[in-house]
Amino acid sequence: MPRTMAVANQKGGVAKTTTVATLGAALTELGQRVLLVDLDPQACLTFSVGIDPEDLDTSIYQVLLGGVRARDVLVKLGDGADLLPATIELATAEVRIAQETSPEQMLRTALRPLRASYDWIIVDCPPTLGLLTVNGLSAASEVLIPLQCETLAHRGVGQLLDTIHDVQRLTNPGLHVLGVLPTLYDGRTTHARAVLETIADTYSLEVLQPSIPKSIRFAEAPAIGETILSTAPASPGAKAYRALAGALL
Repeated sequence: MPRTMAVANQKGGVAKTTTVATLGAALTELGQRVLLVDLDPQACLTFSVGIDPEDLDTSIYQVLLGGVRARDVLVKLGDGADLLPATIELATAEVRIAQETSPEQMLRTALRPLRASYDWIIVDCPPTLGLLTVNGLSAASEVLIPLQCETLAHRGVGQLLDTIHDVQRLTNPGLHVLGVLPTLYDGRTTHARAVLETIADTYSLEVLQPSIPKSIRFAEAPAIGETILSTAPASPGAKAYRALAGALL
């Protein structure tokens, strides 16, 4: 069975999508069969790996509603991973899904026929605590929380953990919190180091290493539909994600 990881944080701009795309590419380099799932109506993951959402006729939206098989929507990426893409239609999915029986299990059900084909399924959850994120958490075996090391960025961690605990209690008792991944990290600043220590002490979460350094290279890569592993393979950011992939294995 694959390891199914939800990457979640209701705050935007914390490198959540960057983590999904780059970690997926790093795991693929290590010989893993990887499926990326874009569960965000903004379709940032889909766009960042070189797929224009506006060119897609079908996406995970149709899959969740049961009209299309997930296998028929898959897109093969240049780095060897597969993508279950998103489009803006996903913005209306929560209203439609809420009318279904067991609405929090729609993604788990949709992914079940694909599970034997992959070693890893990585889900990019939207920056909310709504039904789509609950679907991502309910389908996952583990959750990783990217966190920008700034005071305002970590204030919502408690709310996210409350949602995770509800999912563990009601729909997915096997869900495991891997920990917090420091992103956009500048270890030269006292503030960043202090926030990191506060997170570990306040929420009793493991802080994953290595921290992902702040770098303009991460912003440049999606512009050409690639990850930093191919656009700047020797950069500290690329090395950090490769080290994280190795640690997770």
